[in-house]
Amino acid sequence: MLINAVVYTVPEDRADEVERMFAELAAASRKEPGCLGYEVMRGGEGARGTFALFEKWRDQAALDEHMAAEHFIRLGLNGVRPIATGRTAVKGALVA
Repeated sequence: MLINAVVYTVPEDRADEVERMFAELAAASRKEPGCLGYEVMRGGEGARGTFALFEKWRDQAALDEHMAAEHFIRLGLNGVRPIATGRTAVKGALVA
């Protein structure tokens, strides 16, 4: 299993728009055969423009398929990423 954790920072005045994009992206991603889990968290008071994604994929091939999917390109690459002012990603395996 492969874990992909990504933290995005977006302008607070666009955070509701980004939340809608992430909701649609998560719903579509969860339907992919190689997706074992896809959760999106939005920061609370003082961090409403911060989002954390926790993705679980069967393997690298499943993640590669996800990154080529129409919904990822439309909502992730061409939707959230141009709005984001910061993005940190960590890919790895569970250790505990």
